[in-house]
Order: sequence, then structure tokens, then C-alpha cells
Amino acid sequence: MNNETTYHFVGIKGSGMSALALILHDKGFKVQGSDVEKYFFTQKNIEEVKIPILPFDKKNIHDGLTVIAGNAFSDDHEEIKAAIEQGLPVIRYHDFIGNLLKNYTSITVTGSHGKTSTTGLLAHVMSTIKDTSYLIGDGTGHGVPNAEYFALEACEYRRHFLAYHPDYAIITNIDYDHPDYFTSLEDVTEAFETMAQQVQKAIIACGDDEQLIKLKTETPIIYYGFEDHNDFQAQNLSRSITGSSFDVYVKNEFYGHFEIPTYGKHNILNALAVIAICYHEELDKEKVMENLKTFAGVKRRFSEKTMEDMVIIDDYAHHPSEIRATIDAARQKYPNKEIIAIFQPHTFTRTVALLSEFAEALNLADSVYLCDIFGSAREQQGDVTIEDLAAKIDTGALILKEDNMSPLLDHHDGVAIFMGAGDVQKFELAYETLLSHSTLSK
Repeated sequence: MNNETTYHFVGIKGSGMSALALILHDKGFKVQGSDVEKYFFTQKNIEEVKIPILPFDKKNIHDGLTVIAGNAFSDDHEEIKAAIEQGLPVIRYHDFIGNLLKNYTSITVTGSHGKTSTTGLLAHVMSTIKDTSYLIGDGTGHGVPNAEYFALEACEYRRHFLAYHPDYAIITNIDYDHPDYFTSLEDVTEAFETMAQQVQKAIIACGDDEQLIKLKTETPIIYYGFEDHNDFQAQNLSRSITGSSFDVYVKNEFYGHFEIPTYGKHNILNALAVIAICYHEELDKEKVMENLKTFAGVKRRFSEKTMEDMVIIDDYAHHPSEIRATIDAARQKYPNKEIIAIFQPHTFTRTVALLSEFAEALNLADSVYLCDIFGSAREQQGDVTIEDLAAKIDTGALILKEDNMSPLLDHHDGVAIFMGAGDVQKFELAYETLLSHSTLSK
């Protein structure tokens, strides 16, 4: 890495890109970036530290820059093309991180679901015990100049995580997702097995996951979960409206009693993975216990607010497994309230591939509303419609429009969960605006 260069991020508002920009800034490097002018929640942290954000323009490219190219943009992008023509260094996001990790004891967190929450928890627990840099998929990044550890969310999409050779890898689960790239569950599993071979010390894997228990690799695997065969097992679970607590056994020997302020069984599993890493790196158990109690969560994962008599939750859930986990968490925290799911499917390819699974997950809610499918620039619209999903909902599902959220006003003293990876937040904002106006007019 060069102290004389300015690192220019093409697509700086991407969640991983914005986090990496913050890390380099924290480490004292000169950083700038470019993107579309539409507002993204990831830009808030960049603006706070005064990293310049420019509109895309090939004139942004000049001598003295090292260009870090976001994975969403091809070599035909005007800025990347200009950089190549001028002979400037152009490094892909995941390749840059792959080189960066070599300077640390590195821990990647991957899996089909739960990556962001687990990385956030790992960073929170470790950073006050040991100097730790971290990059989280919600756009959060922090670089410590002389850090010993680096915690990183690593995405399986297009096998980008194969750019990394970490010391440890946490794998939360293996599931069929990203059907615009992966052809089958077997294809996904093959990608994870290839990645597993690149891990230097050990893999921390969820032993309750039927794909992970069959994982083929020469790298040592440490399993965690609720079932008896796991190396790190959670027993004596207590799930209440204030959070969860559990005992941890390591190879059938009692290790300690842990408490977390979060909800849903998936968050207990995430905590187990973090405990396993800290155990193997011999970090202070008492400090790990204390830090687990104070984790406030990550952006767009079960983010709550209260308006009038309604609890409103914003969540990134965009796969059936994630919807199940989010509804489970809501039922734990609000056992006596109606659970209302408002879901915007993300991509036509995922919707058509998992249509029945989406319906089964959404049927766990008391009431279901749907928003039009959020298509990706990478795909054609295809044959599936939001009406196809609505037809599979047991209780029936109304399709909401941003300019008419009034059906939600029929619900009182309930929990409205807005879920999706597209722009479902605009529907949430429209509902909140309507809710505040309806109150004022009373």
C-alpha cells in the first residue's frame, strides 16, 4: 500500500466499498470515491469523515490515483476504462482485500445467511479486547493502525470470497441463493468447499446445518450449534422479551453462562460462533461475556422504532430462511402482538426459484402484505409476478403501492416488519408518514 497515492473508489456507496474506504481513511490514507447521485444509507458514515464523493465522470481519473473498482461495475465503466487507458493501477474490491488480509490474523465470516450480523457481533466483541480492524456488509468499516486482527464479511456471490486466504473462517450455513449465478445447491456447496481449502488454521461451522456437516475439506473444522455432536454446544436456552441466555459446553464440558440482548435462535448460533473464535484465540472469557451483553446490532437487521401503537421493524431479510429467522425473533420479543409481514421480493430470479419457500416462510406471520418485485439490473423480468406469490399465502396477501399504504392502518398494537433487500424502506416511510398524518387528523 502506498502512502503517496490517493485511493479512488468506483462505486464508493456499495456496502463493502464504503466500509473499505472508511478503513483506509482510518489508517491514514488519502481516499475519495464516485457513485450515482441517488442517496444510499451507506454514504452517511463516509460523509461524516469528509471523504469526497463525486458523481461518476471519466474526468475524475488522473495521475496519482490507485483505482479500487466495485464488483458491480465492469471494465467498460467510464472511470475504470479511463484508468486502464491511463495506465493507472486498477484493483478489484475483493482482490484488494485479499492482499490486505495478509497483514493480520484474519477471520472471514461467510455463509448464505447471517454474515452481517455475525461479523458485526465478532467485531464488537473482539475490538475492545484486542486491536481489531473490521469490515461489515452494512457499510461499517474501521481501521486500527497497528491492529492484530481483521474481521471481514466475505460474500459467496460470484465466488468473490475465493480472493481470500484467511486464518479462520466462520461459516453460518449453506443454502441455495443467488440463482442468477449459482445453478444449484450443489454449485453453492462446491464454492464453499473450494473456499474452505484456502483457510489456514480452522473453520468454525454451524454443525446443525445439513450441508455444513457434510463439508469436505482438509482444513480442521470446529462445529457449533444446539445438537449434541457439536464441539461448542448451547444448552439450557432461555428466550424472553429481554433477550436470550444459554450455557456453553465445549466438548461436553461446561464452559460458561452467556447472555445476549438479541432475539431469535439464529442470534444464539451467531454468538456461539464468536465464542468459538475467541476461545481458540485465548481471549479473556469474562470480557467476551460482557461484550456479548452490549451488542446493539447492525444496520437494517431487526432495526426497531415505535410510532403510535405500532412497533415498526426494518430488516434486510430477502430469503425464506431469513424471513423465518426475523419472524421468530419478533415472536420472541413480542409474544402477545400481531405480527404483520410486509415483504418486497428482491430479484425475479430469486422469486421464481424460491416461490413456494417464500410463501411457507411468510405464512408464519399473522398478516401478509406484498410490494412489487424489486428487479436487478443484472436480470430480465421473467415470467413471475408478485400476484404469483400472493396466491400462495394462506391468509391472502394484499399488494401495497407506495401511494396507498392505507390497508396497514387497519392494524393496531401490532408489529409491522418491513423486509427486503431492494427499496422496501420507501414503503416503510410512506406508512410512517400516513400513520403520523392519521394521528394528527384525529
